[in-house]
Amino acid sequence: MANLITLSRLLLLILIVAIAYQPHSAWQIINVPLLILVFVTDGLDGYVARKRNEASLFGAMFDIAGDRIVELTMWIVLADLDMVPIWVPLIFVIRGIIVDTIRASGAEDAGQSPFDMMQTDLGRWLVAGKFMRIFYAVLKAVVFCWLLLIYPIPTVLPAIWADWGGLLEGIGQFLVYVTVLICLLRGLPVVIEFVYGERESILGRRHDGGESRG
Repeated sequence: MANLITLSRLLLLILIVAIAYQPHSAWQIINVPLLILVFVTDGLDGYVARKRNEASLFGAMFDIAGDRIVELTMWIVLADLDMVPIWVPLIFVIRGIIVDTIRASGAEDAGQSPFDMMQTDLGRWLVAGKFMRIFYAVLKAVVFCWLLLIYPIPTVLPAIWADWGGLLEGIGQFLVYVTVLICLLRGLPVVIEFVYGERESILGRRHDGGESRG
């Protein structure tokens, strides 16, 4: 059931993208509640998995993959619609590839959920902490909803856009920059712990090799 909820999020995402590419009209505002539903079901699938005792490594990985698909698709679409600069989705793509590769490798080796792999207190708080996960999800929901909300305004409500367009765009860009910053901060501990772990592993092998030769 939890995995079906995750799948439903991806189907909703396809509908949102299709609506976003329609000619500007007031009914495009429906994308805002649809996107809110996508983010609500993000928390719902984990809740259902715990309640139905369906939690699994596959489910955790599928949930993360669903999050990544939603996130990257929205950034790419918004860049294509000229709502954000192209460097924004590039940062999320590069960060996602690096972090997810590290997580997948660690999960395969240790058989752990990706969020259970963090070793330091700061890393656990930034990456796996409930507050940061909820805060980051809400922040992404707010920035995506805001940009989709103002997207049709120049055509649908030109008078309002003429008076308030600069402020509305400024708020959107501020939210984008904050989201990029939090994205990088949450990815940094994963990379640092991986590099440190690899360094310790290499030094350990050299030490063991030296002892065996001795």
